Amino acid sequence: MNPLSLTGAFIISFALLSYGVSSISIQRFRLITPSVLIALSLGVLLDITAVGFMIAGSGLLPVSLHGFLGFVAMLTMIIDAVLIWRIYLKHGFDAEIGNSVVIYTKYAYAWWLVAYFTGSILVIWR
Repeated sequence: MNPLSLTGAFIISFALLSYGVSSISIQRFRLITPSVLIALSLGVLLDITAVGFMIAGSGLLPVSLHGFLGFVAMLTMIIDAVLIWRIYLKHGFDAEIGNSVVIYTKYAYAWWLVAYFTGSILVIWR
C-alpha cells in the first residue's frame, strides 16, 4: 500500500474514534459540551486530512463507489458539525440539542460508517 494511503488509513481510524465519540454523546446526552465540540471538530478535521492523503496516495480523483460514498459522508459530517456549532454559538454550553439534529447526527454517523467500512473492505480485497 502506498505510504500516503497508509497514512490516510491511519488518520481515518482516529477520525472514526473522534466522530464516533461525539456522535454517540450527542445521541445519548443531547447536550453540547466542550468535549462534544472538540471531538466533533477533530473528527471532521481528521476526516478531511485523511481523505486528502488517500486521494494523493491513490493518484486518482475519487470517481468510484467508495469515493462517492466517502464524499457524501464527509459532506454530511461537515453539515452535522455546522448544525452543532450553530446551536453552541446561539445558546452556549449545556444547550439542549433538538430531536431533528440528534436524528440527523445518527444518520450522518451511520452513513459515515458505511463509507468507512466499504473502504476497509476494498483494501482487504486488494
